[in-house]
Amino acid sequence: MSTPVKFPQAELATRLKSVSILGSLSGSQLKTLAKWTEVLTFDAGESVVQRGDPGDGLYLILEGAAEVRRGNRSLSRLSAGQFFGEMSLFDDLPRSADVVAAEPSKMARLQKWEFWGFAASQPNVILNILAEMSRRLRAANQALAD
Repeated sequence: MSTPVKFPQAELATRLKSVSILGSLSGSQLKTLAKWTEVLTFDAGESVVQRGDPGDGLYLILEGAAEVRRGNRSLSRLSAGQFFGEMSLFDDLPRSADVVAAEPSKMARLQKWEFWGFAASQPNVILNILAEMSRRLRAANQALAD
């Protein structure tokens, strides 16, 4: 079962800067966001989110790796600096895939309500997320066409 851990906020803010959807935020914005972010540890093979569960927020991989699955099919492998769950920030639909820690991992979880409390005054956050979602949708469409 995931375990909350203490993580230095200054280091978390630095790590958040490397995430594509948050990269344009200022240092003070990242420090504020880091205060609202919970860091969890996962053992290898442990479920992070399950398909069908309510989407409650965005996950950022700080250390380790995760595998995105649909049934027995692996859809992708994500590593440190990558994220998942961004769709749950925008809708109330259930998770569309399972995500399992591929190795011992630390992940930052930003709950939906915490994100919107922050993003309400930070429109560039929303624009970055929408651009990344568009890139991922295009990649998925290309993969289907190939």
